[in-house]
Amino acid sequence: MATNPTRLGIAGAGRMGLAIINAVNEFADLAISSVWVRDPDAVADMATPSGAIISSDLDHVVEAADVVIDFSLFEATEQVAAAVSRHGKPLVCGVSGLGEAQLAALDGAAQAVPVVYDRNMSQGIAVLQELVGRAARSLGDEFAIEIHETHHVHKKDAPSGTALKLGESVASARNQEGANSVHYQSERRGEVPGDHEVIFSSPTERLTLGHSVTTRTVFAEGALRAARWISGRRPGLYDMHDVLFGENTG
Repeated sequence: MATNPTRLGIAGAGRMGLAIINAVNEFADLAISSVWVRDPDAVADMATPSGAIISSDLDHVVEAADVVIDFSLFEATEQVAAAVSRHGKPLVCGVSGLGEAQLAALDGAAQAVPVVYDRNMSQGIAVLQELVGRAARSLGDEFAIEIHETHHVHKKDAPSGTALKLGESVASARNQEGANSVHYQSERRGEVPGDHEVIFSSPTERLTLGHSVTTRTVFAEGALRAARWISGRRPGLYDMHDVLFGENTG
């Protein structure tokens, strides 16, 4: 017996929001129900995906959805977190550059609804994070660790949030307070979506674990998988590692 697809509300009609709208066709159990655009003048200029609601009224967009995916701007994170809490809707947030206030807003929302937040929605990065943790636990302290990351010239933060997350996996695996023992190397060139390498080096051998993104669609696909996974979860704050490696991931 066929079931109705999970209705997705998309917060943000920028590059990533449009990538999700384009990628959802590969997920038969997901459908776009509504899209939030912050600029009311942009509503009339945007084509409606599959008859979805396009509105500058965030509450209207959230109310029409089963799960909300937020790829807007960090300035809107607190507003989105408040809206999903108000309407009791799960949230998948892939907004980068969040500060303490935005992270606190997500923590607050997670008290009421399930929230998947990650600085990198790539499924491959979640696997890399798992492998890095295992390698750091298995290899001795004689192995020095370097994390190299390359991104497009428009990216301003360095090291990248993903590189820092990988460093946090090293610190956790080695029971360290921080990732100060990790050396970071950042490069900005061209339109590279994102390359990361974690290098373990000893006086006698070298192990390299890496991940490269060829298209930003990978982040949309990860967010859609997270939206599928989060339905029916208990309130709490999750990440892509939970989506891939948590219990009952499906």
